[in-house]
Amino acid sequence: MTHPNASTAFAEVVVDELVRGGVRDFVVAPGSRSAALAIAAARHEDVALTVLIDERSAAFFALGIGKETGRPAAVLTTSGSAVAHLYPAVVEADTGRVPLLLLTADRPPELHGVGANQTIEQSGLFGTSVRDTILLGPGEHDPSAHASWRAGVCRGIDAAVDGPVHLNLAFREPLVPESDDGRTRDRPFEFDTSGRPDGARWLEVPPQVTETAVLGDRWTEPERGVVVAGDAPHIPLEAINRLAAALGWPLIIEPTAGSRPAQAISTAHHLLSDPELAEWLRPDVALVIGRVNLSRPVTAWLAGVRRLVVDSRITRPPDANAELASGWPVIERLGPRDGAWRRRWLESETVARGALDAWLDGAGLVEPRIARDVAAAVPPGGVLLAGSSMPIRDLDLAMRPGSVKVLSNRGASGIDGVVSTAFGVASVLDGPVVVLTGDLALLHDSNGFLVEPRPDVVFVVVNNDGGGIFSFLPQVRQTDVFEQVFGTPHGRSFEMLAAFHGVHHRRLVEIGPQIEAALGTGGTWILEAVTDRSSNPEVHRELTRAVVTTVKGSVER
Repeated sequence: MTHPNASTAFAEVVVDELVRGGVRDFVVAPGSRSAALAIAAARHEDVALTVLIDERSAAFFALGIGKETGRPAAVLTTSGSAVAHLYPAVVEADTGRVPLLLLTADRPPELHGVGANQTIEQSGLFGTSVRDTILLGPGEHDPSAHASWRAGVCRGIDAAVDGPVHLNLAFREPLVPESDDGRTRDRPFEFDTSGRPDGARWLEVPPQVTETAVLGDRWTEPERGVVVAGDAPHIPLEAINRLAAALGWPLIIEPTAGSRPAQAISTAHHLLSDPELAEWLRPDVALVIGRVNLSRPVTAWLAGVRRLVVDSRITRPPDANAELASGWPVIERLGPRDGAWRRRWLESETVARGALDAWLDGAGLVEPRIARDVAAAVPPGGVLLAGSSMPIRDLDLAMRPGSVKVLSNRGASGIDGVVSTAFGVASVLDGPVVVLTGDLALLHDSNGFLVEPRPDVVFVVVNNDGGGIFSFLPQVRQTDVFEQVFGTPHGRSFEMLAAFHGVHHRRLVEIGPQIEAALGTGGTWILEAVTDRSSNPEVHRELTRAVVTTVKGSVER
């Protein structure tokens, strides 16, 4: 096959090998140096192409695809500062173990170090946050060049199985198939660039090895144990449920694990806020799966317990009471359980859940109730994406057990990228997407609404005019500067923001019916729930007091 020039051949081979490796979703931010890549992706019949003018939003859009599908999407940028805008999503993909491919166009070697425009040192820019950095190109008139290009792409796809990979691709002019500037003519690239027959990859897929670790008697013999699960990429909820059931231990599970199954304890935050109940419910051992960090009462309670931690992202135990598992826990033998310990937890959960729901039902449109009812309103087959500050915490302390799928960017726990991540998820999901986010997070990523085409998403925005989480932190006592540097009231109108971007806007009054109506209508919606930031901490304290008082008065201890 003849290509108009070497850069076109290079780009078309890269895109073709990505598609052969299972990469179908390409997110493009416009630019000149990346022109050959963008054209090749746009013209490939098996590519789903999305365009975003903001590179940071484009990267989070691709991240959302990776979170939902488990396979990498490719984000394409031009050279220079455009590449740096990918870094926030790279950090989240790294810490959250989300597959992601960064395709950054670069100037060729002869333009580095000579003051060429839009030229920075892109190789190594992401440091240890990427699984690999692969340098390819520029296109050369060499009959064997395409073999190294295809091999490099395969290497990148394989490395991106659980995190970001950087493919830095150098391009010489001309950057388009037919140049008409009179200066950048190039001879045709006449060498064969065909891939393997029948659409196969250039390199075979390496075998995947799953490591397991047998749970010894000292972990399985104690009657009084708990399984606590949080953000655990690549660990199916079904496996966690089976393990807890086999051990006969209660299961405390944060929404970041992906859902909250029917048999899970949903009120641990409140139960363990009380010292007496926390001691009464203290286990002898705990099996901690993934990253557990949403509830301070839960993490403080766990810190005093001997525990086995299953999380391949960490390299050393967090404290003296913890050990790291060498693989997924497997039970070889287990003696009989009398079930009294588990019944203690389940009885406490039943009473606490009833008290929690009763209090929220009479509390009006407060933030924990919004979280509970938004989760309940997501239809089967849908996804709830939660902002990583107060929204995911409110889900943790108020969400009922059920089957709704929950996603959240909690790898590095930043608020950035929530709009773009949601659209990325919606672009590959055959089902509804609902977002629960704070006002600052939505404003922070409002450029995400510039995506074309724009998928249908319903955003429920909790607008307390500022950074609500800081009211729960010690900073709140610095009253002379708190509002200026922490509360940061913005005073912006979400109705005007919606009008600017051409999306629907309503004030939220009846959560379930309004979400149902928005999903039924289609399009992008902002449902705005206005709350009071100053009273929100006391709302949370009153809710916990009501739960604790009811449990201590109703459960025999």
